[in-house]
Amino acid sequence: MTLTALTALTALTALSPLDGRYAAKIAALRPIMSELGYLQRRVQVEVAWFIALSDAGFAEFPPLPAAERAYLRSLAADFGQADGQAIKDIEKTTNHDVKAVEYWIRQRLAGHAALQAAAEFVHFACTSEDINNTSHALQLKAARESALLPALDAVIARLRELAREHAAVPMLSRTHGQTASPTTAGKEIANVAARLTHARVAIAQVKLMAKMNGAVGNYNAHLAAWPDFDWETFARRVVEAPEPDGLGLTFQPYSIQIEPHDYMAELFDAVARANTILIDLARDLWGYISLGYFKQKLKAGEIGSSTMPHKVNPIDFENAEGNLGLSNALLRHMAEKLPISRWQRDLTDSTVLRNMGVALGHAALAYQSLLAGLAKLEIDRARLAADLDAAWEVLAEPIQTVMRRYGVPGAYEKLKAVTRGQAVTRAALHALIETLDIPAAEKTRLLALTPAAYVGKAAELAGRECVAAAPKS
Repeated sequence: MTLTALTALTALTALSPLDGRYAAKIAALRPIMSELGYLQRRVQVEVAWFIALSDAGFAEFPPLPAAERAYLRSLAADFGQADGQAIKDIEKTTNHDVKAVEYWIRQRLAGHAALQAAAEFVHFACTSEDINNTSHALQLKAARESALLPALDAVIARLRELAREHAAVPMLSRTHGQTASPTTAGKEIANVAARLTHARVAIAQVKLMAKMNGAVGNYNAHLAAWPDFDWETFARRVVEAPEPDGLGLTFQPYSIQIEPHDYMAELFDAVARANTILIDLARDLWGYISLGYFKQKLKAGEIGSSTMPHKVNPIDFENAEGNLGLSNALLRHMAEKLPISRWQRDLTDSTVLRNMGVALGHAALAYQSLLAGLAKLEIDRARLAADLDAAWEVLAEPIQTVMRRYGVPGAYEKLKAVTRGQAVTRAALHALIETLDIPAAEKTRLLALTPAAYVGKAAELAGRECVAAAPKS
């Protein structure tokens, strides 16, 4: 049997798993990054521009009464699914999405005398991109503040918690997959917390830009209407004034028809950098779970394998890695494509921008998977201790370093000869130490050294990151 004519959009019929299988997990992004969210921001921008025009001092458009201002702002604040559908219905006739928004707003002026009298100032001197670019910036602002940064903060907080808990737990390192100088479990986690904190700051510091300068960025139509008015200062005020009087964004003074999207590339690159750090984390934790360094807390009813009942698979880290990769593929395409536009504009950016929510949705889904995986982690101290106790060869490094301090010739070569590619025991190393021509106190210190104790400043470094200040925007 072939499934055909599936018209109802449900979790089972959705083409994208973000709107199907994972819909509940990214519900917070849906009101922001969906088509409905985009339409709401367009209404918000049109209203902000309209109200600002009424305050510009034009005799033809006197200041609006407080009640009418409140009503206009409610069009955006109370915007719902029925309003969005009404705009889409208008678009069926106009075949132009921004014009449909303009007409919908004009319809809502009916019954308000002061607003109807000024109806021609809705979308006054604007090109569609004046509305679109500001709306996209508002979407990204809301997504960053309400979804991305809080999720990253939660991951950072959990990493710091784990780093603090395991700051002094010795762990065998692996470089090139081979045993190497020991570290602590907490220090390895602290490394990621420090990197992710830096990446988080980079995301938060990107200035979200917007332009309101007309068809090709020169205020042509604006100056045709009022040649002596300072339109650039006016547009800057609308863009930069805090909401609800303005848009709370950063003014872009130079553009073609579209805002250049360089800030978007910067933002998407910054998110992709954070995602890359988290891919590194997911893969490392997957490996440590495979080695048995970490166990995963069991959850009643969960099944790891349909045929192997013993398995507890690291699926949260695998899901995170997969979704982070998908997110980065889209983010990097957008970062490379969006700043490029033929002449004053082409439409290739429009369809790409509609996928911002998809890219951020996969990232948000990955952050949740990581948090779920991090919450399940339990360290296996016995396994860590056993691996360390079987790796006495790692003490070749401190022994030869002390030998070099005291001028023992060929220190590195001597240790290489007795350790490289060979099984090294505690007894063999101690026998070598006893033959060394170094001070007796140094011999005693080296004889007392164990792989588990050879961790340098790892615990201190982990603790330092644990008490680092919470990230700020």
